[in-house]
Amino acid sequence: MHSFRDANEDRGAPWSAVGRRGRAGKYRVDMAYPRRLLNDHETVVVDLHPHWWCLVKPIALLIAAMAASIVVLLQTDARTLPRTALGWACLGLIVAAACWLVARSLRWVTTNFVITTQRVIDRWGVLSKHSTEIPLERVNTVMSSQGILERLFGVGDLVIESGGEAGQQRFADIRNPNRVKGVLHGLVHDRQHATDQRTNGTSSTSNVADQLEKFEGMLRRGSLTQDEFDAQKQRLLEQL
Repeated sequence: MHSFRDANEDRGAPWSAVGRRGRAGKYRVDMAYPRRLLNDHETVVVDLHPHWWCLVKPIALLIAAMAASIVVLLQTDARTLPRTALGWACLGLIVAAACWLVARSLRWVTTNFVITTQRVIDRWGVLSKHSTEIPLERVNTVMSSQGILERLFGVGDLVIESGGEAGQQRFADIRNPNRVKGVLHGLVHDRQHATDQRTNGTSSTSNVADQLEKFEGMLRRGSLTQDEFDAQKQRLLEQL
């Protein structure tokens, strides 16, 4: 099972969700999500299979069915109707529990909950693959929920509210959901900060271009000398 772990602990580096070069700040992953599906300049930060907790119910049912079969064998007489009826019922329950366990195991193996520097991805499927994606720009709120037993075993659900059509999406059986929530919050913050910086940079460039155009007009009309225009142009270019 793939996990995220402390990548800066040995270096004593401060925590940040993602470094400038796209490295995972605190949590590094063993890659399982196919690299060919990543966008340019995109890095995987969290890559998780569902928690083994998702296998507990079918395993418990299988054990209970086997235990019931043993009780039937010990408490009923051979070649009697009760043993036959109960025996077939227990056998059917064992088969159903085993099928459920196999189905859950396949889901466990083939499902990946992935957080990258650009999006949240839930990918599943055995023969054909399906995925749900949420761009980080659309993430509004991230919540986690855990019952008492789930807290003991470090598992829970993650609920993400986004600006997309789905609105709210729940991801079940997430390992260490509070840590994952913290990483996601950090990534969303960093993404928003980068977007704000690009917006401010574009606005600043626009203002400089407008002022240059204004000074060029003054130069053509003779309101500014060439030396004065060059001085103003140099001052504006230094602001970029």
